[in-house]
Amino acid sequence: MSSLPERAFFNAQFTLRLLSIALTSAAIVTMLHSHEALIIADIFVMEARYNYTSALRFILGADIVVCACSVLSLIFVFLLSGPRSNLQQSFFIVFLHDLAMAMLMMAGCGAATAISVVSRAGLSRVGWIPICGQVSKFCNKVALSVGFSYSIVVCYLLLTVMTVHNLKSKSPARQEGI
Repeated sequence: MSSLPERAFFNAQFTLRLLSIALTSAAIVTMLHSHEALIIADIFVMEARYNYTSALRFILGADIVVCACSVLSLIFVFLLSGPRSNLQQSFFIVFLHDLAMAMLMMAGCGAATAISVVSRAGLSRVGWIPICGQVSKFCNKVALSVGFSYSIVVCYLLLTVMTVHNLKSKSPARQEGI
């Protein structure tokens, strides 16, 4: 890594990957602590937990997978910043990884957002009532966790665009003037 643009590229890669690890960790911890119990007339306990709905379990699983893959990709990019073997092919693998992580997080965010909207507003056509008026602490923690997850999507989209730009600027066709 000799030139200033290459150094800036690797620094941005490290920063965004570290930020992704921090955000996924925050999303995981927040989701795991999102539970609330409401006692109704000392007889009935209404409990809200993330694991009661598949959408919230899915986004938690996506956050865990993306966190683990972010750690591995950080190590991989760190190794790529040293002596090069086949840098262009290696960064194509990084591009595919970043794209897959962005898609996984988008799917998780979509599922969690859908169930969050139903939790806040209900769905009168099928008789689902809103619950966030009763268990607001739970809903707020879920919303915070989903917000962290949307931030991860942005990080991975930026990583994807940066990697594609880097691959394009180093392509043989571009260097030959085609």
